[in-house]
Amino acid sequence: MKPIRIVVVDDSLTIRAMIETLLERDRRFEVVGIARDGDEVIDLVRLHRPDVVTLDVAMPGKDGMTILDEIMDMDPRPVIMLSSLMRDGAPITAEALDRGAAACFNKAMIAREAAKFIGLIKDVARGMVQVQPVMLAA
Repeated sequence: MKPIRIVVVDDSLTIRAMIETLLERDRRFEVVGIARDGDEVIDLVRLHRPDVVTLDVAMPGKDGMTILDEIMDMDPRPVIMLSSLMRDGAPITAEALDRGAAACFNKAMIAREAAKFIGLIKDVARGMVQVQPVMLAA
């Protein structure tokens, strides 16, 4: 089985490194691109056509919601929105899902809930997630 190809986008070096490390431990994943801002991600999506994009909501320059819109307009694919603001019932969660995100995850929980985060990526890549928020209380 070929690996799930992922582009990771976050302005935080720590978060990018944490996600990359989690994914590289598992042969079912291949990180094909890492971006620190919105300008970089569009080029990476065009070049690599990843199966999944993990996308930070709050970034300098173009924010994640703007990038989500661009991805959905350009070449729709599963996007998991990440933010420490993602919580059940939060307006930002509903907005992300309305704009086409496949799922949302509270990035403050990635390390603590790594197995759930990895499972979410697999499910999103396989089309097994019906547009819904996936997050945990912080």
